Amino acid sequence: MTDTPAVAHRTDGSRRGFGRQWRRGGRWHALDGAERELPEQRRCTADVVVDCAVYEEGCRAASLPPQEALDEARKRGGFAWIGLHEPDAEHLEEIAQVFGLHPLAVEDAVHAHQRPKLERYGDTLFLVLKTVVFVEHEKLTATSEVVDTGEVMIFLGPDFVVVVRHGSAPGLARVRRALESRPEILAHGPTAVLHAITDQVVDDYVDVADAVELDVDTLESDVFSPEHGDDASRIYQLKRELIEFKRAVFPLARPLERLTEGADGLVSAEMGRYFRDVSDHLSHVREQLLAFGELVDGLLQANLSQLAVQQNVDMRRISAGAAILAIPTMIAGFYGMNFHHMPELAWTYGYPVMLGVTAVLSALCYRAFHRVGWL
Repeated sequence: MTDTPAVAHRTDGSRRGFGRQWRRGGRWHALDGAERELPEQRRCTADVVVDCAVYEEGCRAASLPPQEALDEARKRGGFAWIGLHEPDAEHLEEIAQVFGLHPLAVEDAVHAHQRPKLERYGDTLFLVLKTVVFVEHEKLTATSEVVDTGEVMIFLGPDFVVVVRHGSAPGLARVRRALESRPEILAHGPTAVLHAITDQVVDDYVDVADAVELDVDTLESDVFSPEHGDDASRIYQLKRELIEFKRAVFPLARPLERLTEGADGLVSAEMGRYFRDVSDHLSHVREQLLAFGELVDGLLQANLSQLAVQQNVDMRRISAGAAILAIPTMIAGFYGMNFHHMPELAWTYGYPVMLGVTAVLSALCYRAFHRVGWL
């Protein structure tokens, strides 16, 4: 809940106070005197507004509806920071008209499902970030979801920042609180907000990569354990999740590089150094993901090799058993023939002798296979 003074201007140039305002149930309310609603159009827009504030010299100066925030920011010489959560085309169009956002960027922000990118429209930057969260699970299975992705779109102008979140993107309230506690950083203007959000997203990458590493280590132990089974389906599932993770991380390298270089003059050299630090963290995550990918590929090959070796061992045992059983089968086959004149038919000890010979030959065959490792 925000509870700060808000000021707006009448059309005749005189100042009038909105009083202190706060949001409840997606609506703006006044705290001075009787509670009153803003016009219906603003109330609809406020349904998707998470927070909207004006900042002056690094401090939060006022909390206003989006339609008044930009005017107030320009009068104060500060900037407006508006946070939106999954707005539809109608809501975002209202914001776009106020802040002069490019229609192509607005369309991307509405429909989401974009790759990380950085576009420039006049004096406005449009940055798309893919957020990643780790999905908790007790054990990796063939259907486990390891990572879930969302999106954050940022419109950056000289005196405003409009942030749009989609999907499982974590809330940015902690980023706002952290910046408000450091007015010396927030005093750099909208680029400080852009850096803080980008830095938080990349830090989340680091945390998720560390969590995924535990899954990789566990899977590696299972593959090489004596009681291992067919882990191919689990390996493939982890490989798919890593690919989704890479799709969020790898394309962000080029936008960060442009921000480090100043983004065509829209980012100061001082803030460029901050973005360079974020780029270093991203490089670390990229190296981790490359290592994970190589390790998972190796685990898949090792698992397939183990299955092939196990099949060879099974075939050897089956072949050895068939060879041992062939000896009594051959002897029994001779004496199963219906001939009148066969050796030892009339001998009293013929039957036990044949049993003994069969047992001895079978034992010798078993010993031979055991010595060569087939049994």
